[in-house]
Amino acid sequence: MKKYPLPIWMLVIGAFAIGMTEFVIMGLLTEVATDLKVSVTQAGQLITMYALSVAIGGPIVVLLTYKLKRKTTLLILMAIFIIGNAIAGVADNYGVMMLSRIVTAFAHGSFFGLGAIIAASLVPKNRQASAMALMFSGLAVANIIGVPFGTIIGQQWGWRASFLIISVIGIIAFAGIWKFVPAAEQRKEVSIKTELSILKSGSMWTTLLISTFSFSSVFAFFTYISPILREVSGYDDNGVALVLIIFGVGVTIGNLVGGRIADWNINKGLIILLVLLEIWFVVLYFIQFNFYLVPFGVFIFGIIAFGLTPSLQFRSMKLSLQAPTLGSTLNQSAMNVGNALGAFFGGIIITVLPLQFVVLTAPLLSLVGLVLLLAQISYDKRKQIV
Repeated sequence: MKKYPLPIWMLVIGAFAIGMTEFVIMGLLTEVATDLKVSVTQAGQLITMYALSVAIGGPIVVLLTYKLKRKTTLLILMAIFIIGNAIAGVADNYGVMMLSRIVTAFAHGSFFGLGAIIAASLVPKNRQASAMALMFSGLAVANIIGVPFGTIIGQQWGWRASFLIISVIGIIAFAGIWKFVPAAEQRKEVSIKTELSILKSGSMWTTLLISTFSFSSVFAFFTYISPILREVSGYDDNGVALVLIIFGVGVTIGNLVGGRIADWNINKGLIILLVLLEIWFVVLYFIQFNFYLVPFGVFIFGIIAFGLTPSLQFRSMKLSLQAPTLGSTLNQSAMNVGNALGAFFGGIIITVLPLQFVVLTAPLLSLVGLVLLLAQISYDKRKQIV
């Protein structure tokens, strides 16, 4: 791997912390529900509300901070993140915990949206998607190290300890960004009107819908991966943690490979990955019943699913050159709407069908994304001919 500037690695640490806080609660749902005296379904709403808050909060933060330097905005976002997790670390009831998730989520979308732009600006054009994917790999590594570690900490010392540790990692990221990310930036002054102008673009809205549906199927499955591993595949708590680590390795590989694919050809790469995702969901349906094959199936799923993210992010950035920060952040919003949609869709499925059918119904969502992508590519080609 070619060397990347140190500031990008500081962004990776921030992405790791944010990825950990987003996903660790999935391994602690039972503990959180029991301690706060709510049902597991209500505890699951902490995941859904987080995703929706990312979707809503990201663009709001961009519009409130568009005059600030990008580094200053990043530092504000990390401060919000640290505070949000500290609140979770002392939450004594469901309402306070929900508040902490909302506060933390407000930092998420803008951090990744802005961080993607900064990462891309620090390398040559032919490596921009790969640099952006490297930043997102922090989120992926959180699945390998952070989530299992946070889950173990939560199970041993209480789930609040996990969020306090995440706050400490946030402080480390804050210090790294403050010290190493350059403050000087060469960019045109952008007015609020210019930022908002991208909302008039039909192509942009279609791109956001593609991101929403393409990724929603991933969370329709991933949100319920722990109960599937326990009840369908036959794993105990330690086995679930191990499979999640294997999944995280696949996610990291997929993210980095996805960056290379995006640098090669965004549209062709997305089509290939979405078709592979549809096929692999069907394969997963049969694999989930086999105790020994499940780790392999989940590993390949992680590669394919998270190979999508760099291309989905880079497409929105290329379509919003006049207002890249808002465009990039809106894509984060779209993907998190997809996360919430996937979790909601999966929740409906498990109330009407046996748990194992989540894997067969989840790809219906990404199929919508594939159809929209093909339609958009076809429309753009016809427009060029005319």
